[in-house]
Amino acid sequence: MKLADISNGADWIIWVGFVIFLVISIILLSGHGSWLISGYNTASKEEKAKYNEKKLCKTTGFGMAVMAVLILVMGLFEDVLPAGFAYISLGIIFVDVLLMIVFCNTVCRK
Repeated sequence: MKLADISNGADWIIWVGFVIFLVISIILLSGHGSWLISGYNTASKEEKAKYNEKKLCKTTGFGMAVMAVLILVMGLFEDVLPAGFAYISLGIIFVDVLLMIVFCNTVCRK
């Protein structure tokens, strides 16, 4: 059973999701777009002063880029990939989010 066998939505949704993740990751990797980071954009000035904003943006942008590449791979190779790849991609996203949380709270602090 292939990944295409279990996907029952329109293919354009995958490409729209990929473009959204790609644009957000480019904005964040450029060091801008701290307003996209949940929690940081609503933090007080004292809380924001505890973090290196550029590192925070780049760390979050890298995590988003991993998800964008994963969506791209699933979109391009859905006829080749096994159906179990959906579970593998879910695991990759889970680990990616955990690493983003850890790095944002350790490496990105001043």
